[in-house]
Amino acid sequence: MRAVTISHPGDPSVLGWGETELPTPTPTDVVIRVAAAGINNADLLQRQGHYPVPAGASPILGLEVSGEISWVGADVSGWSVGDRVCALLSGGGYAEEVVVPGDMLLPVPTGVDLIEAAGLPEAAGTVYSNLAMNARLGDGMTLLVHGGASGIGTFAIQWAKAIGATVVTTAGSARKLDRVSALGADTLVNYREQDFVAETLAATGGRGAEVILDIVGADYLDRNIRALAPDGHLVVIGSTGGSPDAPLNIGLLMSKRGSVTSTSLRSRPHTQKAAIIREVRQNVWPLIEAGRIVPVIDSIFSMADASEGHRLLAAGGAVGKVLLTP
Repeated sequence: MRAVTISHPGDPSVLGWGETELPTPTPTDVVIRVAAAGINNADLLQRQGHYPVPAGASPILGLEVSGEISWVGADVSGWSVGDRVCALLSGGGYAEEVVVPGDMLLPVPTGVDLIEAAGLPEAAGTVYSNLAMNARLGDGMTLLVHGGASGIGTFAIQWAKAIGATVVTTAGSARKLDRVSALGADTLVNYREQDFVAETLAATGGRGAEVILDIVGADYLDRNIRALAPDGHLVVIGSTGGSPDAPLNIGLLMSKRGSVTSTSLRSRPHTQKAAIIREVRQNVWPLIEAGRIVPVIDSIFSMADASEGHRLLAAGGAVGKVLLTP
């Protein structure tokens, strides 16, 4: 098969398109003929040599795909050759075919295009595991989403609105704020011009957000704590800020009885990821099939032009997901 290759760690120009071998599947795996793969920030970090590949994972980039099953292992039940699926991966998605454990599969939701479905697994898994299973966001609560125009952000806004939460979100331009407003965000904050702490407190009558989903990390840590409601939960899922280190105001956090967690979906044990996929299929897929959550796709590139997709995502101009097709 052909796959996106990395000649050496570096900028997007190190990405190529060449022949490689499909890993040998086990009886608990399926093989998917890939229709599309999503680009995630983890892929950009791995390309630069900053994200070690987990033990046993494919070194090929790509953490989510959609496509059709072309082979089913003897120990896999519930799936057949020809089924249209999307899947969460530990790696290997930027290729014509990929080997996937059977419990990492999701059906393509009714009404969703096969290619666009590639933009769902990573966002759905990240959002649901952090906001529902961990932070327990619910009806009547307020969520602050940083990077609302990102693939994660666009999904989080829609899911939160679908369950009855109020959403405050940040973005860096009027164009992006217009797009997230159309997805249902209630309070829009241009982080280049406005103080998200002041805007969040104003929107909540001084209480703050019960849950904050943050992709920035250390640079936002102190301000996130100030924007947090009593008994609130800050979830850090990325570190796009300049410094990896920041002091934590323990006194302020304790006064709010707040909690802070940080997670990475890729590095979770397989059993945890399988449990997340089951929960997503049961609780999120019906919302997608009802049209209350739609995949937001910015651009689609050929895998042979994966470098262009990486450049677009790194430049910060995309709204929603950037996809690759073989």
